[in-house]
Amino acid sequence: MKRLFSALLFCLACLAPLHLPAATSTAADAAQAQRARQLLEKAVGYYRQEDDKAFAAFSRQGEFIDNELYVYVVDSKGVMLASGGPSVVLIGRDVSQLLDPNMRKQFAKALKAPENGKVQETEYRWKNWADGRVERKHTYYQRIGDRFLAVGYYIPRADARQAEAMLDKAAKAVEGAPEATFKRINDLDKAFIEDDLYAFVVDMDTGKFVAHGYNTRMVGTDFASLKDPAGNAIGQAMLALAKSKGEGQFDYQWRNPVTGKVENKHALLRKSGHYLVAVGYYTAGG
Repeated sequence: MKRLFSALLFCLACLAPLHLPAATSTAADAAQAQRARQLLEKAVGYYRQEDDKAFAAFSRQGEFIDNELYVYVVDSKGVMLASGGPSVVLIGRDVSQLLDPNMRKQFAKALKAPENGKVQETEYRWKNWADGRVERKHTYYQRIGDRFLAVGYYIPRADARQAEAMLDKAAKAVEGAPEATFKRINDLDKAFIEDDLYAFVVDMDTGKFVAHGYNTRMVGTDFASLKDPAGNAIGQAMLALAKSKGEGQFDYQWRNPVTGKVENKHALLRKSGHYLVAVGYYTAGG
């Protein structure tokens, strides 16, 4: 329970608004974000009219539930006042006491932020109880007097379209300026890493990593001898595919850096000069 509700409240731990890179936005994301903002605006308007009497409406299945979206409210002391979601069981309790010491400090700092009449937004990662996966969650919230009203939504995981777009970008960059691109990837340039989606590059002459968008410790290590958790020689298989066909797709299992679990992964590969450029995304069933 501690982990569940610390996540629900972490959305208030950042004081400054978060500006997401435009490249990560999709039509679906934009539509979901609009729904979340509209629900929050609706809740804020209703609260201004009804004051604390609005809590009853926020906490029942009705007009303040929009499919998976719901409103929740905490006061400046950390007490849960209303929720249309799982945290309804904590109404009336000081939820700050359920947080670990570090998060409790962040939460307390957020609760001291002055009211400015504006909608704030932040992002964090947490378990999506609909599918059991750890995913990014974006939350909008607004302070009204002693109350914080909030609505959050889960951001869809990387998909084939995003992976293909990143592969195109990385392969073209490697072709035009390989060394500069390797540096960008190893410096975790946002163009080549997006949550659990990232690019990596292998020198096909040496069989070694020259760039890795998540773990730079892989740079210089032998990709050709890389094996999955079950011991399958996936490095050799990917190199063989790239050498024989120039591009292709490859399914394997790998540790997801976001969830920490071994999951199914689908990689898109392309040969660019004497380099193998790859981008993979995690799929259902991992």
